[in-house]
Order: sequence, then structure tokens, then C-alpha cells
Amino acid sequence: MSFLDPVLNPVFQPLFNVSPFWAIVVLALLISLLMTLVYKFFTNQAEMKRLRDQQRESQDKMKTLRDKPDEMLKIQKEQMHANLEYMKKSFKPTLITMIPVFLLFGWMATHLSYEPIFPGEEYTVTAFFLPTASGKAELIVDEGTTLLSEAVREVSSSVAWTMKSTAGEHNLAVKSGNVTQTKKVLVTTELKYESPLSGYEDSSVSQIRIDYKKLKPLGSFSIFGWKPGWLGLYVIFSIVFSMALRKGLKLY
Repeated sequence: MSFLDPVLNPVFQPLFNVSPFWAIVVLALLISLLMTLVYKFFTNQAEMKRLRDQQRESQDKMKTLRDKPDEMLKIQKEQMHANLEYMKKSFKPTLITMIPVFLLFGWMATHLSYEPIFPGEEYTVTAFFLPTASGKAELIVDEGTTLLSEAVREVSSSVAWTMKSTAGEHNLAVKSGNVTQTKKVLVTTELKYESPLSGYEDSSVSQIRIDYKKLKPLGSFSIFGWKPGWLGLYVIFSIVFSMALRKGLKLY
């Protein structure tokens, strides 16, 4: 979703750097507001209220007809029809917001899934090899990167190296036989990172992965042992904001 970066990054990157948690709260509020306003202006609220009232009336009637199965069945059919009409009329605003929300989700996943690699912090890079690969594998680092494990290792299904780097972009190269594949690493104090995984075709080095730590916006705080990532927090806040906005705007 990099095509959204020129538009969204100047607005949200400073907030990402200050607090990923508050960035998620703001994004959940804005997306909930967008979806709520689209729902308001693309539905007939008078008709939606009528259908909602009909559903409630049907539920109340069925409570009094438990000993009259024939009449209860009739009310159930009426309620099912009202539910279907309500869903059909709600589907249009859902279609309108589906693509924009999907794009925003992709952009958020790109920027909020991992912690950055900080200057001087140890991190690991793992190379994956084809089953037919053999011999030695060497990791070649650039200036500013200090390798903390042996550079040359025996090839297996995967080989990992540990290192630390100064701030900035760094190019790492994995050499196996006559094949050399490179991977860019970004080291920064901002909430930014390169794509964690790169794949290579027609190469004994099939993939190179940067082993980032998962981003936990709440830090060490947990909810009954659960430390939610960006998606979990987004879902929680979007439900809260959507319910509050719909109630505040008296939407049905």
C-alpha cells in the first residue's frame, strides 16, 4: 500500500513516532466516523427506524405467543422479512466504504506491525535456502554494521546471523556459492522499517527475512494476559466509537 504513503505518512508518521497507541485510537475514530457518515447519508433513516421498530415489536410479540406455535411462526416469518430488508438497505453503505477501509487496513498493517530496529540494538537476519543448496553461506555487511556471529556458516534449510547497526539504511548480502542476494535494513528511532521478507527466484537463496519484534502498542501492559497488537486495539476502539457515534447521531 505504498501508494498511500505520500498522502498519509506526512499526517500520521509524526503521531506514529510519538505514540503508536494514540495513532491507532485516532485512526479508529476517523474510520468509524467515515463509515458512520456514509451510513447516515446513504440510508433512509425513517425506513431503517420503521424496520428496527418492527423487529422489536416482533420480538415482544413472540414472548407472549410461546403457547401458540402457529401465531409465533407467522411473527417469526415477518421478523425474518424485516431483518432481510434491513440488511439489504445496510448493504449499500457497506459496499461504498469497503474498498477505502480495505486500503487503509493494508496501509496500517504495513506501518504498525513491527517495532523499528534502533541504532545499536541487536537484531537477526535469517536466510532460507533451497533443499538442493549446499556448502557455505556468508553474510556480507556494510560499513556501520557490526556482525556479532560468524560470517561464514554451513548451509542448511535456514541460517541466522546476529548484528547491530548505526542509524540509517544498510545493505546486507548473503553469498552462497556463485549466488549473492541483498536485503535492505532500516535502522532508526522512528516507527519505520523495511519489508521483513524478500523472495528471490532462480536462486539457492530463496528468501531473506529481517526478524523484527512484533509491535505491542500497550508495551508491557496486558488485558488478562493478552497483549494486543494494532489490529486488536483497532477492533476494540472501532466498536466503541461506532456505537457512540451511531447513538449520538441517532442512527438505526
